[in-house]
Amino acid sequence: MDKLFPDELIQKIRKAPIIAVLVIDDAGDAVPLAKALLKGGISIIELTLRTPAAFDALERIRSEVPEIVAGAGTLLNSEQVRTVKERGAVFGVAPGLNGAVVKAAKDLGFPFAPGIMTPSEVEAAYEMGCKVMKLFPSEPVGGVNYLNSINAPYAHLEIGYIPLGGISLSNLQSYLECPAVLGVGGSWLATRKAIKEKAWDEISRNCEEASKIVMKTRG
Repeated sequence: MDKLFPDELIQKIRKAPIIAVLVIDDAGDAVPLAKALLKGGISIIELTLRTPAAFDALERIRSEVPEIVAGAGTLLNSEQVRTVKERGAVFGVAPGLNGAVVKAAKDLGFPFAPGIMTPSEVEAAYEMGCKVMKLFPSEPVGGVNYLNSINAPYAHLEIGYIPLGGISLSNLQSYLECPAVLGVGGSWLATRKAIKEKAWDEISRNCEEASKIVMKTRG
């Protein structure tokens, strides 16, 4: 489907379409957090590169909780692409469309989804070889209705979107029912505050609720 995303990875996301978006301040929280996510039925993460602990947290999860499909987020330059690949990330995403980052991912054979918000960005990303894209910020720009509108001229291209931004249990089902949605990113599953407080049971419950909606909508 995508020169940058292998079919095997695409199928994993389709089968487990909730991607937990994580901000980890203490690498020591990485492993218990990953186990709490798995306990609730969530097996794919986007570990954002917003804290100094991010790289160590990524390594610990890949080493000690291999059941987790660990992606890296907020990739803003080509050096970060190289580093997360070396540290074991399975895929990467970004909030925006940066040609240098896309090129680095292609050169390294690293699965990558750029962020898009406009038709022009969809076309630019597609021209770069991307057919998996992150819609960000999804809810502020119009949510599912906006996604359906922006994708209408490109539906025949079979682009897969990963919406993120403002998604919660209250609107999760509407996103999962959208054929163009490959997976959905959510920070509500394990908020930065909950991670700092080591609220593992709370996080597992959030994941369980999301997993129920997945079963209801996608089987």
